Amino acid sequence: MMQKKGLSSLFRPVELTQGECWKTILTFSFPIIVSYLLQQVYTISDAAIVGQTLTAQEVAGVNDTSSLIFIFLQFAFGVSAGFCVITSCNVGAHNPAGVRRSLTTQIVLSGVLTVVLTALALVLLDPMLAWINVTPDSPEVYRAAYTYCAIIFAGIGAQLFYNFICSFLRSMGDSVTPLAFLLFSTLLNVGLDLLFIVVFRWGVAGAALATGISQCIGGLLPLILFLGKNDSLLHLVPTRLEWRPFFLSCTNGMSELMGNISSSIVSMLYNFQLLNYAGENGIAAYGVLMYVQFIFIAVFFGYTIGVGPVIGYHYGAGNHAELKNLLRKSLKLNIITGISMTILANLFAGALSRIFVGYDPELYAMTKSAFHIFALSFLVCGINIFASAFFTALNNGLVSAVISFLRTLVFQVGSVLILPAFLGLTGIWLSNTFADLMAMLISIIFLTAMRKRYHYA
Repeated sequence: MMQKKGLSSLFRPVELTQGECWKTILTFSFPIIVSYLLQQVYTISDAAIVGQTLTAQEVAGVNDTSSLIFIFLQFAFGVSAGFCVITSCNVGAHNPAGVRRSLTTQIVLSGVLTVVLTALALVLLDPMLAWINVTPDSPEVYRAAYTYCAIIFAGIGAQLFYNFICSFLRSMGDSVTPLAFLLFSTLLNVGLDLLFIVVFRWGVAGAALATGISQCIGGLLPLILFLGKNDSLLHLVPTRLEWRPFFLSCTNGMSELMGNISSSIVSMLYNFQLLNYAGENGIAAYGVLMYVQFIFIAVFFGYTIGVGPVIGYHYGAGNHAELKNLLRKSLKLNIITGISMTILANLFAGALSRIFVGYDPELYAMTKSAFHIFALSFLVCGINIFASAFFTALNNGLVSAVISFLRTLVFQVGSVLILPAFLGLTGIWLSNTFADLMAMLISIIFLTAMRKRYHYA
């Protein structure tokens, strides 16, 4: 693989197909895991600044829009995951021209998606707000939600571009540069939050502008870095666009898109059930679980993203023995990690719950108890996350999407609707675990059925 020169040699890519397998993968995955954790820190710190400085109605308006913004961003995340596979296979097949075409197509695609998604979001903003029950009937909440969404959607292109570039860099073996961009954007966002909200008193508009500006700068930095003259694969030059890989990446990234959008829908259903069984305290406890769980499952996502390009390389290169080795070792690692995460979650359930809701003894007790039950899902969720990503890396978006769809929508929806009828509130907290157990069976079936097709048996 070509080495980056000039400005782009600031961070050297990891040679994912050379050296000791596990050392290489862990070296590559660690910055990705840190990136996921940093994103959670960013979310929590941003929410803390907003929550401490804005009115309750303004905070409600900002929080209510998170699901809408999340859904739009998932289109970019899903397509980027598909492109990562295309790039990895080209690198594995020693096809630098294909890699360069992949990058160029990504850049063009990010521009097209930016125009389309921005236009759709702004035109449909009022109907979408009405869909989540944010209407002019609550004028202050509505104004806050509308202002925040309009500014965020206007700068959504920067997020799309940043995600495309980071996905491409990781598929090339560079997981450090995306972390550096994210760290810079996070620090800038917190600083601008304090400046715009605390000092200038710009309220909701200040919160949105801080996020938008930091994301724009974070998205432009990679472009500036790689437009400089160099002879790496990341030097942008005129090249022929390939639209077939574009459509393949769209379909191959459907599992990530479907999983993330489904999660948003399932969260709404959880809130509905918790309101019926536990009132406002149940919703508050679930919010804490969502914040905390990502700290633990970041390890699974980080490893999966780290090993994905390696799988793509070996698949593109026809290294069937290494595919088999990666699959077996990854499953063992996910099992060991799942057990470790479950033990840690139970040990720190009280301490983590106290950080968020220690001010309310009743809510603290509910959150702690819920976390003990909810943490059981960590035992098996890593296997499902890996299995879905494994088939994405093999360019089989259909199987990946089926696993993701069944896990995040069918099994979770069924669990959260049925289990509470028999187990009450405990059934809601167990829903994730039951859904992951069912999904694990599906994952095992597919991994067994496809072993001869991809020669990893």
